[in-house]
Amino acid sequence: MSGHKELTTSRLSLRRPVEGDVDAVLAIHRDPDACRHNPSDALTTRAEAEERHGRWDALWRARGFGYWTVRSREASPVLGFCGVKPMDLAGRPVLNLFYRFAPAAWGHGYAAEAATAVVTWAATHAPELPLIARIRPENLPSQRVALRAGLHRAEHLDGPGCDGFDWIYAAGPVGGHRFEGAGPRS
Repeated sequence: MSGHKELTTSRLSLRRPVEGDVDAVLAIHRDPDACRHNPSDALTTRAEAEERHGRWDALWRARGFGYWTVRSREASPVLGFCGVKPMDLAGRPVLNLFYRFAPAAWGHGYAAEAATAVVTWAATHAPELPLIARIRPENLPSQRVALRAGLHRAEHLDGPGCDGFDWIYAAGPVGGHRFEGAGPRS
């Protein structure tokens, strides 16, 4: 892996999203299968995709990291997006790991490979923030990605999320923090 704006793996290139990625943001977030477990993330218009890209770009400008656009190193079509954003969990700051891929890219290990690269990046460049992933209990493929990326179930942090109940997966003991006394979020 290299730098902040670009990460590379044996098969993938992860780059900071640019305006030219807005069509891919729309295509992936418009697909009902891609957003099945997170329907509040679904988009229907290019204006919504531009706004989403704008939020992602604002995070990059403010924090120097965010979500990356994921492509194969051999081809240019966007496979998906993967990255982290700061949020609060149980009253403490964490990094939330995000990955969403086009259904045509599913089943090839791309999400796990990209998520592993991002988890490794976060451990090196933002070790002060625990890294978590919020996953719906019925989203078995996303759970497998989290496990392959080195995260583990942190049941004591489970709670309601935007689109339903979230199971929490964490890297390490939530980045060295055990969140003693933390229960489900309200």
